[in-house]
Amino acid sequence: MKTKRVISKTLYHVLVLAFGFIMVYPVLWMISGSFKDNAEILRGTLSLIPQNLKLSNYTTGWSGFGGITFATFFKNSFVITTVATFGCVVSSALVAYALSRVKFRDRKFWFICMLATMMLPTQVIMIPQYLIYYRLGLVPGYVPLILPYFCGQAFFIYQMMQFMQGIPKELDEAAKIDGCSKYRIFTSIIFPLLKPSIVTTIIIQFYWKWDDYMGPLLYLSRPKSYTASIAIKLFADAASVTDYGAMFAMSTLSLIPVFLIFLVFNRYLVQGVGTSGLKG
Repeated sequence: MKTKRVISKTLYHVLVLAFGFIMVYPVLWMISGSFKDNAEILRGTLSLIPQNLKLSNYTTGWSGFGGITFATFFKNSFVITTVATFGCVVSSALVAYALSRVKFRDRKFWFICMLATMMLPTQVIMIPQYLIYYRLGLVPGYVPLILPYFCGQAFFIYQMMQFMQGIPKELDEAAKIDGCSKYRIFTSIIFPLLKPSIVTTIIIQFYWKWDDYMGPLLYLSRPKSYTASIAIKLFADAASVTDYGAMFAMSTLSLIPVFLIFLVFNRYLVQGVGTSGLKG
């Protein structure tokens, strides 16, 4: 029995490692491609070891286009992503608190409306949103890429509401007895206890916004305002030779912020997804 158990565990770990390698392989191949020349990349070899190490891909890619370096593109992405993530966390937490803990007229109706927005594909609202921002004179610019996230995001509102269900309502009642208003209860009690859910929101929203391509493509027109996702696409030029090495190099660098965010907050992400708050 002991031998069978050892064999079973060994096979399990081998299969998991093999499956994990298959999932990670495209990323590893991209990182490897950032050190290869175009000819080797276009050969499509599966090897992760470059035949000729080409470090110049990083310097070429970092130099950017038209005198604009990738430092500018990364800065633009970081500013947009950070501000949008902050707005998403604060607004989603406020809306979740109102729908979960505050009694008001037609609360269920507004909750259903919020859930309904989750069922709308982005492509359905893309043109109406663009027309609204255009008529308001906000195109081109960063406002259309940031402002919607200060109005709450349905996915994160629902997630925070589920987390709040596990926070004892006796805490709210005790605070009311002490004379706290709803706003004081939210800022002093509920919001601090939402830490795992908030960190989950930060990680997921940061990744989604950092990786956004369609939004900047619609609302940005000046090269100096481009984000990293748009700038990376500029390496692919149908009228000339595409510099795949430089493209892979900048794509690799663009993974670093997301990887660091995930690495730092990973344990909170697991806690936020795997738990439902405090238990009374």
